[in-house]
Amino acid sequence: MAAKRTRVAILFGGRSAEHDVSVRSAASIISALPTDAFEAVPVAISRSGRWIQPSEAVRLLPPDAAVPCGLGDVMLRPEPRRSSGFDVVFPALHGPFGEDGRLQGLLDMADVPYVGCGVLGSACGMDKDVMKRLFVSHGIPTLPHITVHWADAEAMLPEVEEAIGYPAFVKPANLGSSVGIRRAADRASLEEALVHAGQFDDKLIVEPAVDGREIECGVLGLDPPRASVPGEIVTHEGFYDYETKYLSDSAELHVPAAIPPAIARAIRELSVKAFCAIGCDGLARVDFFLGTESGEPLVNEVNTMPGFTSISMYPRMWDASGVPFPELITHLIECAVVRHQRSRRLRVDRA
Repeated sequence: MAAKRTRVAILFGGRSAEHDVSVRSAASIISALPTDAFEAVPVAISRSGRWIQPSEAVRLLPPDAAVPCGLGDVMLRPEPRRSSGFDVVFPALHGPFGEDGRLQGLLDMADVPYVGCGVLGSACGMDKDVMKRLFVSHGIPTLPHITVHWADAEAMLPEVEEAIGYPAFVKPANLGSSVGIRRAADRASLEEALVHAGQFDDKLIVEPAVDGREIECGVLGLDPPRASVPGEIVTHEGFYDYETKYLSDSAELHVPAAIPPAIARAIRELSVKAFCAIGCDGLARVDFFLGTESGEPLVNEVNTMPGFTSISMYPRMWDASGVPFPELITHLIECAVVRHQRSRRLRVDRA
């Protein structure tokens, strides 16, 4: 008799400007999932927040990813051990309402295992302001920044100019995939960038532009987490924005990065340190700037659910580190189950 396959609910879409990226990530995960051990069960979340059952959700995927999916109904209930139709959740969701701790809290309440960071790591990894404050408190080199709340943006213009200067980058504090980011070269473009970023979040950060290389490193596992070989992103025009990442395919992705061994070691060590500083477990991608003049790595941010598309750096870096995509997905699911088993040992009574 064949062993029962683990049913993996792949959550994708979501109430986020990164909705389309999530769909592509889910398709890649489903295509890479070893079908001898796992059965993918797609569950979509619409832009309005409606949860869509597998029989309808599968139609939102590319045909090649839809073929191996299971289509039985999924029920996720907040009461422990009342959910059905799946064994473990892979939340292939990027941005708010998927990667920021809210979904993770729901899954914890439901007492179901899930891939990726828990509530704290997810929340800290989403909020760039909190994340950078934690980096500083742990002695992790990072760019200086100033936090701007949307309601105070106009009044804070002089303070931003004095603290950061030009050129600068304005970012929504709680978003990824380079959505909402603008470069500011003067007062007029700074005002414009704040207005643009304020469409995506009430909390914004402004940091100085850096003349340097963009390096990334993957982190994987629980005890202890380990870092992949670093990779490098080379853009030929402007910064690594959403269009360059996902639409034009004009950036060059070099894995491994052509950097000295000592710098590669430092980046891997800093990646694990940043991962632990914000309370991550399971996986994350850590992004760096490598200063052109200083040659020193600065941690830019931690992404707690990096892209899993066909061009994403996280699976590429692990493939170059000896962990091919199917094995990577398997390991992430195994980590989810182990962490969930550990959480069940904790007492909920006082006796």
